[in-house]
Amino acid sequence: MDKLREECGLVGICSTQYQPLGTKLFDGLMSLQHRGQEAAGIAVYHEGVMTYFKNTGLASEVFNQENLRPLNGSIGIGHVRYSTIGSQARKNAQPLVVEFKGGSMALVHNGNLINAVSIREELIDEGHSFTTTIDSEVIVRLLSKNYKGDGLEALITTLKQIKGGYALILILDSKMYGVRDPNALRPLVMGRTKDNEIVFASETCTLDLLEAEYIKDLDKGEIVEVSGSDYKSYTFDDTKRRAVCAFEYVYFSRPDSRQEGRSVYEARVRMGELLAEKDSGEYDLVAPVPDSGIPAAVGYAKAAGLPYTHTLIKNKYIGRTFMDPTQEERERLLRLKLGIISETVKDKRILLVDDSIVRGTTMKRLVDRLKQAGAKEVHVRSCSPPIKYSCYFGIDTPQKKTLIGANYEVDMIAKQIGADSLMYLDYMDLIEAIGIPKEELCCACFDGQYPMEVPRVQSRYVFEKF
Repeated sequence: MDKLREECGLVGICSTQYQPLGTKLFDGLMSLQHRGQEAAGIAVYHEGVMTYFKNTGLASEVFNQENLRPLNGSIGIGHVRYSTIGSQARKNAQPLVVEFKGGSMALVHNGNLINAVSIREELIDEGHSFTTTIDSEVIVRLLSKNYKGDGLEALITTLKQIKGGYALILILDSKMYGVRDPNALRPLVMGRTKDNEIVFASETCTLDLLEAEYIKDLDKGEIVEVSGSDYKSYTFDDTKRRAVCAFEYVYFSRPDSRQEGRSVYEARVRMGELLAEKDSGEYDLVAPVPDSGIPAAVGYAKAAGLPYTHTLIKNKYIGRTFMDPTQEERERLLRLKLGIISETVKDKRILLVDDSIVRGTTMKRLVDRLKQAGAKEVHVRSCSPPIKYSCYFGIDTPQKKTLIGANYEVDMIAKQIGADSLMYLDYMDLIEAIGIPKEELCCACFDGQYPMEVPRVQSRYVFEKF
């Protein structure tokens, strides 16, 4: 499907006692599967011993009773991710587990470091070796280099050397650490279970699943050090502006999550309402592109006083492909993934709501199929402004030349996708729907205003050369 892709989902649990943490971490990864579907892994620690398992595939494909059984300990971390390409996917799976002079260390990382290439080259010149092609390994190699007997001190030194958007969970010096970047670009929340376990996760839906009471979203530039059931907070950089990713509310986060205290579902419903308030067209029904377009379509239909109808039915049992599909294969996969209830569309003027339009290729096929099924008109509404710029902070964004919103005006995009009309959510309406001040959001994919200087080439692609 033609969507932006979040790189990773993270979960961590610290307990006061040795226990089978693997199952709990697996459950946490299942709740975050939408954030990464090509690799999964878990590492657990107890009294100096690190045990881990990881592989390519969905969490449910990677783990079973046999390989979960040995994952026992007092601290554990888990990871789901979108891998790079080809045979490198397996070796790049996380957690990254390394032996260093302080013992065993494990790390899970969501985000992207914009200075990883230069740091990697410096470390190689100094004699350090790398076993993966991901920027996450730069962090553990720096930690190994900076470690002088104090894990927190080494972590602070390392964090002051890296730049970008990131959330980290580490097992280091028999403790668990949660870290959020100085702009708060990537999400990380914290909670406590009824058994007094401290939990870190990318989203609050994981806290809900693990029955952990929400404590807080980690602040920008914050480190939380956890030992048993106790934790301490440190700030390693408070000089940057807060820049929470707006696209978490548009698409990435699950609708039952809260980010920065704001309901993702309510924000998406409000996006639909604001679209309807500025739309003067006449339609017979409102239909979502499932599943991400559902809340906004609900909001639109309510505000416009129109029937809300499911015309597209999503098949949730379609397998994944690791190959770049041909045009014919894309058509086949779309037919497999989304079916049409022809009785609901025949001779109807359909208002089709989706969260965003990236390349426009999938939307064009959907519009064509709806018209082939008998729709009289298909009007497309996007619950985000046009996506015009690439992300450098942990979101897999196509190059600018392939972003349809960066290269064409709205009327031309409507013609290209075959829609009878097209409307995007207004930029300031998006800000209103999210409910966070503009100066505290990163909307760079819409306006090109990055919270820091960015490289011309994204490091994850450069790393493929190593």
